[in-house]
Amino acid sequence: MTTATQRAGLAAQGRSWGVRQRLRDYVTLTKPRIISLLLVTTLAPMIIAVRGWPDSWTVLWTMVGGYLMAGGANAINMYMDRDIDARMPRTALRPIPSGRMSPAHVLGFGVTLASASFVLFALRVNLLSALLALAGLLYYVFIYTGWLKRTSPQNIVIGGAAGAFPPLVGWAAATGQVTLTAAYLFLIVFFWTPPHFWALALVKQKDYGRVGVPMAPNIWGERNTLRQMLMYTLLLIPLTLVPVSYGGLGPIYGMLALALGLWLLRDVVRLVRAVDLTRPAWTLYRNSLLYLALLFVAMAVDGSLGVRW
Repeated sequence: MTTATQRAGLAAQGRSWGVRQRLRDYVTLTKPRIISLLLVTTLAPMIIAVRGWPDSWTVLWTMVGGYLMAGGANAINMYMDRDIDARMPRTALRPIPSGRMSPAHVLGFGVTLASASFVLFALRVNLLSALLALAGLLYYVFIYTGWLKRTSPQNIVIGGAAGAFPPLVGWAAATGQVTLTAAYLFLIVFFWTPPHFWALALVKQKDYGRVGVPMAPNIWGERNTLRQMLMYTLLLIPLTLVPVSYGGLGPIYGMLALALGLWLLRDVVRLVRAVDLTRPAWTLYRNSLLYLALLFVAMAVDGSLGVRW
C-alpha cells in the first residue's frame, strides 16, 4: 500500500514524464534531422555571397528563422499526411497517428512557427528573405504535399524544389538580393533530390504502395527509376561545377565538388548494377545526405578563403 507521499511522488513523476513527452513531440513535429541539412544549405550561401563570414547577428536570426519556417512546414505536412502516416510503420508513432496530439493542435503549432519565422525574417533580416522562406513553405505544403505527393510520380522532382529554397534564403539574407550563383545553388539541390529520395522510395515502396502514394518505383518500376536516378546524377555533377566556370566559386570548391560527385556517382552505379537493391539503396540514401552537406561545406570553405581563378 502506497502512502500519500509516495502517491504524490508518482503523480509528479507522471506529470514530469508527460511534459518531457510533449516537448519531444514538439521537436519531432519539426523534423530536426532534416532541418540540420537545410540550415547547412542556408549558411554556406551566406558565406559565399559576402566572401567571408557574414554579420553574426544576421547569421543567428537567419538560422533561427530558417528552423522555425522549416519546422512549421514539417508540422503542417504531418497534419496533412495524418491519414497515411497512421498506415505506415515508419510514421505510425508520430504525434497525431499515435493519438498524443490532436490534428488541430499540430496545425496551429505549424502555423505559429511559420508566422513567427516570417516576422523574424522581416524585422531582423530583410523582407526578401522572409518572402523566399514563406514561398518555400507554401510550395512544400500546397504544391508538394497538397497536390503532387498523392497524384504524380513526379512528386519528388517538381515538389522537391521546396527543399531548394534555403540557398536562396541564405543568399538574400546576406545580400538583400538573389544572383546567378544563388540560382545555381537552388538547381543543385533540385537535381540532387530525385536520386536521394528515390533511394528511400526503393526501400519503402511497399509502404507507399499500401497507402496509395504514387512514388516512382511503384509506377515506373525499379529499373526505370534507377535509370532516372542515374540520369539526374549525371546532370548534377557538371551542374555543381558551372559556378566555377564564371568565377562564382573557386578552384578549391571545384576540385572537392568533382571528387564528391564521383563518389555519389559510384554509389548510384552500384545501386543500378545490384540484384538486391535494399542495402545499396540504404547506402546511397545515407551517403547522399552526407554528399550534399559536404558539398555545401566545400562552398563555405571556398567562399571564406576567397580564392578565384
